[in-house]
Amino acid sequence: MLDNLTNRLAKVVKTLRGEARLTESNTADMLREVRLALLEADVALPAVREFVAQVKQKAMGEEVIASLSPGQALVGIVQQELAAIMGADLGPKASELSFATQPPAIILMAGLQGAGKTTTVGKLARYLRETQKKKVLTVSADVYRPAAIAQLQTVTEQVGADFFPSQASDKPVDIALAALDFARRHYHDVLIIDTAGRLGIDEEMMREISALHAAVKPIETLFVVDAMLGQDAINTAKAFNDALPLTGVVLTKLDGDSRGGAALSVRHVTGKPIKFAGVSEKLDGLEAFDPQRMANRILGMGDIIALVEEARKSVDIESAQEMAQKIKSGGKFDLNDFKQQIAQMRKMGGLSGLLDKMPAQIQQQAGGANMDHAERNVRRMEGIINSMTPLERAKPELIKASRKRRIAAGAGVQVQEVNRMLSQFEQMQSMMKKLKGGGMMKLMRGLKGMMPGMR
Repeated sequence: MLDNLTNRLAKVVKTLRGEARLTESNTADMLREVRLALLEADVALPAVREFVAQVKQKAMGEEVIASLSPGQALVGIVQQELAAIMGADLGPKASELSFATQPPAIILMAGLQGAGKTTTVGKLARYLRETQKKKVLTVSADVYRPAAIAQLQTVTEQVGADFFPSQASDKPVDIALAALDFARRHYHDVLIIDTAGRLGIDEEMMREISALHAAVKPIETLFVVDAMLGQDAINTAKAFNDALPLTGVVLTKLDGDSRGGAALSVRHVTGKPIKFAGVSEKLDGLEAFDPQRMANRILGMGDIIALVEEARKSVDIESAQEMAQKIKSGGKFDLNDFKQQIAQMRKMGGLSGLLDKMPAQIQQQAGGANMDHAERNVRRMEGIINSMTPLERAKPELIKASRKRRIAAGAGVQVQEVNRMLSQFEQMQSMMKKLKGGGMMKLMRGLKGMMPGMR
């Protein structure tokens, strides 16, 4: 997200090389680029003004220490202010959900239709079950949108949480109170209430959700907003903030928009912390929002912490240890191992997901890559391996012309594709042999050629 701001700041760093200190002149040039980038990212004008003023105040006359260039010093100031405008100034605990109440802790979800509220309820239920070990109940108070109740039931069942059934003929407040009674009697830790949305803000909608809030007294009232709304997100955020005592914001579809101005604007308008970010359509695509780490990603510093967390969550540790032991003892790296590595990478979000969390320098090295093409190549390799027999996967040297034709037909590709995949496997096999002798740097250099579509 905010790719434009990242690119503009990278240019500023280059233009400030050789300067001894930050001056009014070179700071003004940088701030002009930042202002334009923020406006193009659809950040609200009041937020842009406040941000630029804060950066200017801190940058003027800033001495540049020996280890930093003026450009780097400026980027450091911008990083601090980006994190602050997204909620870092509220403290590290501000983005956490509160459960300081007699169970069940009630979470009320509010927002416009199409923002992704219902799917977010399912994602949040999964998040709370897996990370907080909470017993979660969901209920839909949306009696207007066709199939809304059925949709919530489906996603709730998919994540393994409990669902309280409701009918379109019921009143929203009655549904919420019945679900609350059920949650108390069945010892649920959390009750998440999905509310009705509209295509636009109206008085009836605000009256209804205000009545719901008054009836159940939730400990968390989360405003769900589509990151692609841009300036419209500001208007809806203000309306909901005026009508409800919001406790936090959930940004959805951050993966679908390179501008992402809502991430900087909504917190400024509501004064409430961003608690979660939807980063994919999958039900595991919800991340706790961290302003510092998001600022790092915007500025091209990457998010290695998120990468490590993703690896810890997705990688089969036992299999990885077996693989390491196999290589260390001189065991042969075969196509079953190759397929396993591909599967692990896909679990971590594929090539594009991994690259997105890398620092800008690595992303620039991959700048010529067509990631869609690279992902297709990876899927094709997996399909080719699946078309092989167990014996062929264990002993790739058996794969000669007739076997290649059969494998190609089974995978729906040309024989040349099978040859290419086997060639890439042989490169990986060769690099794995080098690992035994401690050749990690050689492995890292060789990996550049293993990413299809990369230069």
